[in-house]
Amino acid sequence: MASGTETSGSGDIGRTLELLWDTGRRPSRGPKPGLTLERIVEAAVEVADREGLGAVSMRRLATELGTGAMSLYRYVPGKAELLDLMLDRVQRPSEDPAGPGDGDWRSALHALGHATLALYRRHPWLLEVNQSRPVLGPSALEGMEKVLVRIKPMGLADPELLSVIIMIDGYVVGAARTQLYQEQAERTSGLTDAQFWEAQRPALERAMTSGRYPVLAALSEDTFGTGFDHFEFGLQRILDGLEVLVAERGGARDGSAPPEEPA
Repeated sequence: MASGTETSGSGDIGRTLELLWDTGRRPSRGPKPGLTLERIVEAAVEVADREGLGAVSMRRLATELGTGAMSLYRYVPGKAELLDLMLDRVQRPSEDPAGPGDGDWRSALHALGHATLALYRRHPWLLEVNQSRPVLGPSALEGMEKVLVRIKPMGLADPELLSVIIMIDGYVVGAARTQLYQEQAERTSGLTDAQFWEAQRPALERAMTSGRYPVLAALSEDTFGTGFDHFEFGLQRILDGLEVLVAERGGARDGSAPPEEPA
């Protein structure tokens, strides 16, 4: 799985925004009843989910939808613009990405981390897209609005609140990429994770008894086991660090509004 194989915002940005916000022209006629921009975008997402982003093309989508490739161009200029529509489509929140609205900012960020990981698990092709300059549509802004409402009581400056969201996303992207790479390695090698490490066991046992790696040799047997949730551990440590910052700034730990400065 290569990262950065496609770049958001690389098409006609003006036309993409028209399509995202439904402010542009619609096709005056369609060759097939029921063909809509929504159906085209959903079909593109389904193909990408099954086979990766490289499998998405206007010709392939035409086959999926049972129409001619030229018919699709009446709805969307090309793959670059379609990609931005796909990105906004998968970010459409089916529920609040920050979890139930009665929790504090920490529970909101915790829920956001897990929801974002689930998003990348559902749509692994997202890791193939360079989203450093996204074209923002209604789904992306709705999700960000819901998160900001929940974390505003942290009492941080607005750029810092944005940085908190970026921090969580960056952590999740790394974890999601590691998980998906592990699964890809298992598929391509034909070895399960257990079989892979078992093949290395004799060499590793010799190394551990050589005396060259005393700290490693003294680690508990469960150190490299699968029972420890590394993702949750890392996410909680990020939230612990933010707790310290919030306390220094006088923000709210319980989700209420920050205390007012004395007159």
